[in-house]
Amino acid sequence: MRAVRLTLGSATIAAILLALGLVLLATLRDRPQDLPWTQLDLGEPTGLFTGRKLAGLGHDFPRCRALLRKAGVRYTVVPPLHAGVCGYADGVRFDAGGSRGAAYMPGDVGMACPVAAGLSMWEWNVVQPAARRLLGSPVVAIEHYGSYNCRRIAGESSWSEHATADAIDIAGFRLADGRHITVAGDWKGKGPDATFLHDARSGACRLFATTLSPDYNAAHWNHLHLDQAARGEFGWRACR
Repeated sequence: MRAVRLTLGSATIAAILLALGLVLLATLRDRPQDLPWTQLDLGEPTGLFTGRKLAGLGHDFPRCRALLRKAGVRYTVVPPLHAGVCGYADGVRFDAGGSRGAAYMPGDVGMACPVAAGLSMWEWNVVQPAARRLLGSPVVAIEHYGSYNCRRIAGESSWSEHATADAIDIAGFRLADGRHITVAGDWKGKGPDATFLHDARSGACRLFATTLSPDYNAAHWNHLHLDQAARGEFGWRACR
């Protein structure tokens, strides 16, 4: 019989080497969240694949709720809403006290569960550390312009992620020392307030499928648009 030679293509070899590299990196850094196949834990620091895992929660509402509970997030399930192509079946609202017993998460708005999960990690891993480092005071309130809105993307025919509550628009932050930082008033500055907002935007890019700021277009002059579009599960992200 003629021997059959099996060869690996360059793409396969590259994929194997990448996987081995990720395993080595995560082992050396003791960071399992940097591996694509490990389970998401909202209480862990942000990893290389955290954003993709968060976007993937859109397939599994019970699992998303369980992860929120495990991380100490208090929430209420919002009744499903069906309005033609708009609506949602995975809505939650932060309870009074918000995430981990704090008062700063927006509790007056329902949003898709993956957005709530992303917001929780953003607040713990990005917003609060940046506020303490740059402003010397923690955030006590995150202000927003809402989540669900049955509408299309401004100037386009495609439906907005707001139409399924998979997005939220962040307007500003109130600090424990009384200061008020807003995207509209402080984004274009050169001091620590502006640096804080830019750091908050950059950190959100690791956790949300889409992060849009005033740097993107005039429609976002007064807020940060954060969404968990389904494409984020496959690594297709937008950050401006």
